[in-house]
Amino acid sequence: MDIVLNNVEARVLGALIEKDITTPDYYPLSLNALVNACNQKNNRDPVMALDENSVRDALSGLQQFNLAGPARGADSRVTKYEHRLQDVFNLSRGETAVLCVLLLRGPQTPGELRGRTERMHQFEDLNAVLASLQKLMQREPPLAVVLLRQPGTKESRYAHLLSGLVDAAAIAVPSATAMSGSADDQRVARLEEQVAALQHEVSELKQTFEGFKKQFE
Repeated sequence: MDIVLNNVEARVLGALIEKDITTPDYYPLSLNALVNACNQKNNRDPVMALDENSVRDALSGLQQFNLAGPARGADSRVTKYEHRLQDVFNLSRGETAVLCVLLLRGPQTPGELRGRTERMHQFEDLNAVLASLQKLMQREPPLAVVLLRQPGTKESRYAHLLSGLVDAAAIAVPSATAMSGSADDQRVARLEEQVAALQHEVSELKQTFEGFKKQFE
C-alpha cells in the first residue's frame, strides 16, 4: 500500500517522532499532549490549530499505514500514542531527524536542516546532512526529493515524499542533476566557512600588529 499522508497526518507523525527523541521521559504521548505538540508555534511551518478530533482522525489514518498507534505495553489509564517509523523504514538516527523536520516544516535547505535537527541529531557538517538526504532519496520508493533552486538562493531545498509526489515542475531531477546541485551546495558551504576563518585570522593579525606598533610610539 502506497503511503500518502494528508497535512494533519504528516504533522502528527512528525510531532510523535520529535517528542520520542527530544523528550523521551514524556513519551509516548496522550491525545492532549499530542494536540499540543502538533500546535506548537516553534519549529512548525505552518502553525496549526488542530483539535482532538482532527488528531484522532489523523492517528487512525497513520495506523492504516502502520506508522503510528496506541502505545504497546503502556501501563496507563489514559491511552497514549507512539510512532512506528522504525518498524516500517528502519532509518538511521540522522535520516530520522531529517525526515522529522521535513514533516514538521516542509521543504528546507541542507543548512536549515542541520540547524533544526540539532536537538535530535548532531550532524558534523553539511556533508553529513547531504549524505542522509541522499539515503532518503535513494530508497525504493524514495522518501525525499531535491527541488529546483529558487531564484536568488544559493542552496536547493529538499522535501519529503510521505504526502505523495511533489509538483513535477518543482523537482530538480534526474538524480544526477540533484547530485550535482548537492555538490555545489557543499562547495559553497565550504567556501563560506573558509572566508569566515580567514576574516577571523585577519582580524587577529590586525590586533597583534596594532599592539606591536604601540611599543614604538
